[in-house]
Amino acid sequence: MPSVEAGAAGPLTALSPIGLQFAQKAFIASGGRLLLVRKSASDPFHPGRWEVPGGRLEVGDLDLDDHIRREVWEEVGLKIEPGPPFHLWQWFMPDRGPAGGRIRVVAAARRCRPVSLDATLENQDAGDHLDGCAWVPLDEVGGYDLIPSLRPVMRAFLHQAG
Repeated sequence: MPSVEAGAAGPLTALSPIGLQFAQKAFIASGGRLLLVRKSASDPFHPGRWEVPGGRLEVGDLDLDDHIRREVWEEVGLKIEPGPPFHLWQWFMPDRGPAGGRIRVVAAARRCRPVSLDATLENQDAGDHLDGCAWVPLDEVGGYDLIPSLRPVMRAFLHQAG
């Protein structure tokens, strides 16, 4: 094995940096339907694809329940009661910051109970990149073009719901 001088870029330090972020996704079901949101054409990663509400934690988020409540309120205008996580997964995305590299996002999927049912996109900010939401019957969710990393999570959710 070749030696590496102290402070020199070795095989691990020569790689692009990988940041770490945490996200939560809300699986909100009511009356045999699940709330899905559609990414807009302006979404930089998954335009036109469907997912569930939620997002990455921000620096000021100290409580996980408050974080998922805020994300759902901002994205779809619903009040929810957060439930327990049922699935963990990860995905990688480009880091758009000055350092470049990639970001590893570790996410928890949570079953949530809606307190209100009138979904609206009026509260979102431009960074959410959503242009639609729908209460979808559970037996029709498989027909929607989901974000690829969400597909195994959705299978786990539907398996437990069925």
